[in-house]
Amino acid sequence: MRTYPARSGPFPRALHYELDEIEDACLIALDSVGLLPTTPSPVRIERFVEKRFSLTPEYRDDLPHGILGFTEIDATGPRRIVLNPSLAERRLRTTIAHEAGHCLLHSVLYRTGQADAILCRDTDIARESAYAGRWWEYQANAAIGALLIPKPLLLPALAPHLRSSRAGGPLLPAKKATVASETLAEVFDVNPVVARLRIEGLLSAV
Repeated sequence: MRTYPARSGPFPRALHYELDEIEDACLIALDSVGLLPTTPSPVRIERFVEKRFSLTPEYRDDLPHGILGFTEIDATGPRRIVLNPSLAERRLRTTIAHEAGHCLLHSVLYRTGQADAILCRDTDIARESAYAGRWWEYQANAAIGALLIPKPLLLPALAPHLRSSRAGGPLLPAKKATVASETLAEVFDVNPVVARLRIEGLLSAV
């Protein structure tokens, strides 16, 4: 991770993470609290937040329209995660993972003693819309897949749908992309869009 002067947004400095750094940070965090599954299965993401950050997510039905949740962080670290209780179960899991990504990756930004909150809207989370320079949302979205579908468990979960390349690496036939996304969604209890984006980020389709 490196920092550089921010050109826009609420932070004076921006953070740059390589995607491998986000993957590693999420794996280490899950493992550190004993919540990295040993076989492909749903991650207990709300329990992860409780154990890793000593926070119990709060549910409020008075959040502004379009706000799925927010994370409040100050110089001591993450203070609150607040969620919209109307979310469907898988959408809720996605939102918790997104907020956990902010806690894991962005707490360093608040060590100046200034408390603040990161509001996450419907268009911010696990969508393919333009980020418009909001690097913090891009990074939190990258953490969704890394937390909910840990990289070491993806290939075992998709084994029936994969074939080997000439070099011996795994390939996903394009005609199996849809069923592969559906498989991941069921195995890890995530929305199909999360599964599809995870596959596209980690596997080559042929």
